[in-house]
Amino acid sequence: MSTPKTVINRTQLDNGLVVVSEHISTARSVYFSVYVKAGSRNESEDINGVAHFLEHMFFKGTENRSAYAIAGALEDLGGSLNAYTGKELTVFYANVLSEHLPKAVDVISDMLCNSLFDEDDIEHEKQVVLEEINAVKDSPEEYIFDLFQEQMFPGQPLGRPILGSEKTITRFDKQTITDFKNRYYVSNKIVVSAAGNLNHNDLVKMVEDKFCFAQSSLDEKETAPTAFKKKRVNYNQAANQIHICAGVETVSYQSEKKYDLIALNTYLGGGMSSRLFQRIREEYGYAYTVYSSTDYYKDTGIISFYLGTNRKYRQKALDILKEEVGRVSKEKLSDDAAAKIKTQMKGGFLLGLEDNYNRMSRLAKNEIYYGKQQDVGLVLAAIDRITADSMLNTAAEILNIDEFNIIQIS
Repeated sequence: MSTPKTVINRTQLDNGLVVVSEHISTARSVYFSVYVKAGSRNESEDINGVAHFLEHMFFKGTENRSAYAIAGALEDLGGSLNAYTGKELTVFYANVLSEHLPKAVDVISDMLCNSLFDEDDIEHEKQVVLEEINAVKDSPEEYIFDLFQEQMFPGQPLGRPILGSEKTITRFDKQTITDFKNRYYVSNKIVVSAAGNLNHNDLVKMVEDKFCFAQSSLDEKETAPTAFKKKRVNYNQAANQIHICAGVETVSYQSEKKYDLIALNTYLGGGMSSRLFQRIREEYGYAYTVYSSTDYYKDTGIISFYLGTNRKYRQKALDILKEEVGRVSKEKLSDDAAAKIKTQMKGGFLLGLEDNYNRMSRLAKNEIYYGKQQDVGLVLAAIDRITADSMLNTAAEILNIDEFNIIQIS
C-alpha cells in the first residue's frame, strides 16, 4: 500500500499561538479551525458545563455582527460554520471555498475576540442548553455514555457531562463565562489548523492580523484521573429496550498500545463484520445496534461496548459480549485474522485522509498531543507493528472482563 506524500507547514507566533496547515492543490475548498486546549475536564464541579455554554455564546453576537449575521456570514457563500466541545478541547471550524478563507478567518476571529455576552442572550441560551440536555436524556443510546463515564470517574472532572446539569447551567452569568474565557482562551492554549487549497504564509498573516488572544504564564497541574472498576449500576428509565454500556480504562493518546486497542476494537465491534455484530445481531438477532468504540485523552483512555436489546435477551446478549471480550484476552488470533484487521485499519486511515476535515483535525491533534506532526508513514508503520501476539498481550493486560464496568438503563 502506497504512502501519500504530505507537506505540512507550522509556524509559532511570538505570543505562543501555533498555526499548522496543509496545502492540497487539488482541493477547491479549505477547512479552517481554531482548537482551544480546554474542555469540560477543566471545570470545577460548580461550573460544570461552562466550556460548552461558552461555545454557544460565541455565536450570539459581537461588536461587529449580530447572531443572525454570524449564522449567515459563511452560509451565504455556500460554506458552513460550526463548533463542538469535548472533554479536553473546544473546536471552532469552517468549510469554505478557498477564495473565501479570509472571510472565515474574519468571522471566527470576530466571534472569539469580540463577543458581547449580552445578559439577555445568556438567559435565552440557558433554556437552549437545558433543552439540549433533555434531548440527550431522551436518547438512552447517547445518555448511557454520560452515565458510564460518570461511574468510571466518579466525582472527577473527566466523569462529568460536557453539557453540565440544570443546577449548574441556571447559575451561569456573564462573570462566570468571562472568567473561563479569560483563563483558557489565551494564545499559548490555541492551535489554528487548516487544510485545503491555501497558502501557509497568507494564513499566518491573516491570523496575526485578526486574532487577539492574551498571553498567559499560568501552568495548571491537572490531577490524573482515577478510574473505578467492577461497577454494576442500573438506572430505571421508561424505555422500550434495555441499554447496556460496558468497558474499562485503557491508555492515553500517546501510548503505543493505542494501536493494539484500535485493532481489538476493530475486531470486536468496529463494524458489520465485527465479532459482536455478527454474533449478537446476525447470528442470534438479540440486538439491532451493537458496537464498540475507543476514546483517548492526554493521560488515560476508554474502550466501551454498547448494545440495546429486549429485556428477555439481555443476559444472553451480555454473555456473548463477555465471551468474545474474554476470548481475545486468552486466545491468540490467527496471523491471517491479524493481517485482515491491519489491512482494515490502514484502509480506514488512508480513506479518512481523503476528507480535508480529517486532515485539518489530524494536524491540530498531532500538535496538541504529540507536539509535532506524525508522518502518515509512521502511522502505517505503527499499524504494521501490530501482531497477533501484541494484540493478545494488550488484551490480557487491559481487557479483563471481570474488571469491566457495566452500566444499564432499563
